[in-house]
Amino acid sequence: MGRRGKKGRSISGILLLDKPQGLSSNEALQKVKRLFFAAKAGHTGALDPLATGMLPICFGEATKFSQYLLNSDKGYRVTAQLGVRTDSCDSTGEITETKPVEVSRRQLLKALEQFKGDIKQIPSMFSALKHQGQPLYKLARQGIEVEREARDIHIYHLALLDFSNDQVQLEIECSKGTYIRNIVDDLGQLLACGAHVIELRRTFVADYPLEQMVTLGELEDCRERNESLDGFLLPMDSALLHLNEAILDDDSAHYFSNGNPVSFNEFEPGELIRVYNESGEFMGVAEINEELMLAPKRLVVRD
Repeated sequence: MGRRGKKGRSISGILLLDKPQGLSSNEALQKVKRLFFAAKAGHTGALDPLATGMLPICFGEATKFSQYLLNSDKGYRVTAQLGVRTDSCDSTGEITETKPVEVSRRQLLKALEQFKGDIKQIPSMFSALKHQGQPLYKLARQGIEVEREARDIHIYHLALLDFSNDQVQLEIECSKGTYIRNIVDDLGQLLACGAHVIELRRTFVADYPLEQMVTLGELEDCRERNESLDGFLLPMDSALLHLNEAILDDDSAHYFSNGNPVSFNEFEPGELIRVYNESGEFMGVAEINEELMLAPKRLVVRD
């Protein structure tokens, strides 16, 4: 019996999905993958089912560069309910504590100052971080709690947008690995009344703007009209525009595409570089080695 061929199209690019509430990131990914009939796809930076907003989905060769989006800064708008604490730090969890809210706007602003800049954060037991191969949220649902190390994060921007009816709306821009639910829970503890997330929306990832997002509904409508969805895809190197670029001549491009370092001494050792050939085709990412050569790190394979 012959081997079955790969299911789906070989396409490459990045889609900025506006994830709807109620779907896990993987459920949203699988829906998008089917709509594009794509052979290979993966998301970068999971959003909880409660959350909406920007979920970059990488197709094909773009999956090789998804790590650069995972490591990028992100922005959020979050609404927190004061006076109620839950085990998951959001409205999907079990209520563990209720307290009266006796918080002034001045007290709230003073408390928020403690979350700006470099801070340490202990991840929630309901996060997707793994302990001995098991996601923490699975352990939490079994009533198991394990010790978690505090992690260094950075809050670049934190603004109070609204404070009324015991609800707080915040705008947050932060580094990778930041859990907004934890910030809200920690804020509630600092205010001595408890708090949990009731709405969360991711507004940006890296330099991708909100207006470039597309909804599942828009994709489904295009599919029903038999229109191509490929026009929604962004180039795979759009995830790497923060890196310097190098353009190689034909000979160097040939050697580089075969996995060989090539001479290029314009950058510093250890620096990551976007690499293109003279025709402007993106070839991949290289690292400047100690000999000041472009050493391939992630290469694009073209059909």
